[in-house]
Amino acid sequence: MKKLLATLALGLSLGLGLGVFGTVSVATAQTAPVAVTAPAADAKPADAAPAPAAPAAAAPAAAEAAPVLVPNKADTGWMMLSTILVILMVIPGLALFYGGLVRSKNMLSVLMQVVVTFSMITVLWFVYGYSLAFTEGNAFIGGFDRLFMKGIWDNVAGTFANAATFSKGVVIPEISFAAFQATFAGITCALIVGAFAERIKFSAVLAFMVLWFTFSYLPVAHMVWFWMGPDAYTAKEVADEMTSKAGLLWQWGALDFAGGTVVHINAAVAGLVGAFMVGKRVGYGRESMAPHSLTLTMVGASLLWVGWFGFNAGSALEANGFAALAFINTLIATAGAVLAWCVGEALMRGKASMLGAASGAVAGLVAITPAAGNVGLGGALIIGLIAGFACLWGVNGLKKMLGADDSLDVFGVHGVGGIVGALLTGVFNSPALGGPSAMGDWVTMTMITPDAYSIASQVWIQAKAVLLTIVWSGVVSVVAFKIVDLTIGLRVTEEEEREGLDISSHGESAYHG
Repeated sequence: MKKLLATLALGLSLGLGLGVFGTVSVATAQTAPVAVTAPAADAKPADAAPAPAAPAAAAPAAAEAAPVLVPNKADTGWMMLSTILVILMVIPGLALFYGGLVRSKNMLSVLMQVVVTFSMITVLWFVYGYSLAFTEGNAFIGGFDRLFMKGIWDNVAGTFANAATFSKGVVIPEISFAAFQATFAGITCALIVGAFAERIKFSAVLAFMVLWFTFSYLPVAHMVWFWMGPDAYTAKEVADEMTSKAGLLWQWGALDFAGGTVVHINAAVAGLVGAFMVGKRVGYGRESMAPHSLTLTMVGASLLWVGWFGFNAGSALEANGFAALAFINTLIATAGAVLAWCVGEALMRGKASMLGAASGAVAGLVAITPAAGNVGLGGALIIGLIAGFACLWGVNGLKKMLGADDSLDVFGVHGVGGIVGALLTGVFNSPALGGPSAMGDWVTMTMITPDAYSIASQVWIQAKAVLLTIVWSGVVSVVAFKIVDLTIGLRVTEEEEREGLDISSHGESAYHG
């Protein structure tokens, strides 16, 4: 208990002293859009990623002339529903998916690691995480303007702060955006626990998550998703200045609709590092470690699929055509990946398995995440089919090549699927291949034309984003695991591991009789 309290205290203290990221400016996150004629609600997200609150208008005169914007109730309701769906993905979706894959003596330990990690990260998100990810700072990390969520409510005016969407003159309550993004941070950290399940200390999991969340998730989220909002682009003269204030990968033009880099590749690399540094399970390769309940795994996979509609379609931030595009792409890509995995298994082993079908669904969901609102239906189907085959190789061939005991194939599915999806987003975003293209000019809200779109250039940008995420998460993970190992220790004893973490770590059993 002392170690658990110390871990939580560490997280709070980090929220108050994060000078390690260098000097960052504190920006006002209140939305104060200039007076513009709002375009259709289906305006295309340039990098198709969640937007932060827009900054104040560039000139005082423009700010004075700005109309009072009222969030659309449908958009607000969709954001709250999407948040609930993402929570469904984690608790119980991911928890049951992972829980069914481990041995019965470790069932409760995995459930605990998922639910407590999610809860802890949610708290840290509202203490300092949201501020560092989604307020203006520098190209790598945000500032402290929203520390402890200050400024969300104006008691004098009696109003809530608004956050920008991807359409000029359209806003949502900032608290709805913050809550939605909190679930992203929580599920990303929870994904990691599958890589070193069945042998790690509970206190070590929590300590690592505090460090990794602070120094890997938050910077990557800021680099990929922070920008100044569409209303900041008032004229061509200020466009370059506004772009220079965005996160590094946003400045590069990387496309990540709902978290291919931020969530899946980021978490997968951390999981792979953990699998190496924690070490292999006792008896790995010699003893049977078959899943104890594929029924629960199927239930969990189904809940993940349902919840993922909120994860992807909610990232449009509006109840509009791009939300609908992300919605249907999530459906078709996932179905394609299930079929591809089953075909691949049948060709390899002579029969398809239920575990393979469930794993194929997750592979498709992962791969379509960065592409959801960025590609057409044909592109989504191709991405799903490729991801099914690629991730099947990831959990078989690649896993053997790496030699790591990645217990629940976090890297094989989330790493491989995330990379495939991120790279193919650059291909199928092309309007020549049925994609919606990307925003070419935020001032005039015009898209890149088919003749001007370069698949090679966009794929290169996507590849750079993938490589930066891998290196960043890898370095942070090595350092964080080493710190935890030196202070708390990573593994339970061999005796405790053989007994099972349910009893040795939590004093409970999942099943009786």
